[in-house]
Amino acid sequence: MLNWIGIMEKLWNANYNKVMFTNFTLFLSLYLLTPLLPLYLSETFGATKETIGLVLSGYTMVALMTRPFSGFMVDSFPRKKVLLLCLLINFLFFGGYLLAESLLLFAVVRTLHGGPFGAATVANSTMAIDVLPSSRRNEGIGYYGLSNNLASAIAPMLGIFIYDNTHNFYLLFWIAFGIAAIGLLSSYCINYSKEVTTSTIASDRKTGGLQTPRVSLDRFFLTRGWFLALNVCFFGFCWGVLSNYLAIYGKEKLGITSGTGTYFLILSIGLIVSRLIGNRSLREGKLTQNATIGVVLSTLGYVIFIAWPSMVGYYASAVLIGLGNGHIWPAFQNMIISIAKKNERGTANSTILTSWDLGMGLGILLGGSVAEFFSYDASFWMMALAHLMALGVFCFVVRGNFERLKVSK
Repeated sequence: MLNWIGIMEKLWNANYNKVMFTNFTLFLSLYLLTPLLPLYLSETFGATKETIGLVLSGYTMVALMTRPFSGFMVDSFPRKKVLLLCLLINFLFFGGYLLAESLLLFAVVRTLHGGPFGAATVANSTMAIDVLPSSRRNEGIGYYGLSNNLASAIAPMLGIFIYDNTHNFYLLFWIAFGIAAIGLLSSYCINYSKEVTTSTIASDRKTGGLQTPRVSLDRFFLTRGWFLALNVCFFGFCWGVLSNYLAIYGKEKLGITSGTGTYFLILSIGLIVSRLIGNRSLREGKLTQNATIGVVLSTLGYVIFIAWPSMVGYYASAVLIGLGNGHIWPAFQNMIISIAKKNERGTANSTILTSWDLGMGLGILLGGSVAEFFSYDASFWMMALAHLMALGVFCFVVRGNFERLKVSK
């Protein structure tokens, strides 16, 4: 028992706790607004469905373009300084929402905001890997994700509750602004002793090396992980459709006016439960087994969501998608870290997050366009088909390639 407690103390060290809390504030401020932004654009600016899709997809597309470079920066410069800069800019952009009084200005602020958020998630997740003991890394990465799962459980419900009782979007923007400030303060308090990372560039600068390392595609995208990236892109596509159009679909199709917060709460509870259950197998290195369970459960959830248009199907899908994604994400993150070298951790993190952003951006964009020209039913059938394709890619491509490319560490 004492030995078990000692191990847990090494895992839950002060720096790891601060990194987790910073991640919590990042996603709390994001998801406080995300489910309500389509309503905000529609009610405040009279935006059409297609316009909403274009405006909201810009955020993830900029995050997509930023993350490969942020992975390079995290692997090349002091990680804490990179993280603080990203969080500072992220904080300032929340203030921009309060000043955006036209659809065009809001679209510009929202689109550019994707940059610092995307970079901050790469820097913070790489920091988490650094402060974890190597023997507990798989498990620690799994627990790390609980911070954004908790945020995604609390934030939509809190945001919708505030809006239902105040109908004041600006109050929500102020709250998100304050949460971002708390996250910035938390990251400043991290006691990170590595002034320079383990990358070749940083090492050369510290020791006075003779050469600047060659810049290649591998510095921005982990090419060995393209198959994992493709799979994650499919997952992101499905989440982009679901998370951004759930509230409008529920209202128009099922007559659900106040159930969106409950849906996200149930989904997030499923995420948390599955992460806690799956962490034992992660600790034992059973990454592909964890991922397989997650992909199958999540696929069932997305299919049920659209194939069973009822209250039972609606909330059952939340349970299955939550349980599935809670297995998928830590397994895939550990898988891509397992095929990366020590000085490629930032690049590995940016690769999987970039793939998620690409899929999510396409999901938001195509989901809005398909709904505009056909219906939301068509958008969600497209989502279900995409996840079925993801299941096939994982079973027939990803698992075998991963086993062949694992790096011994």
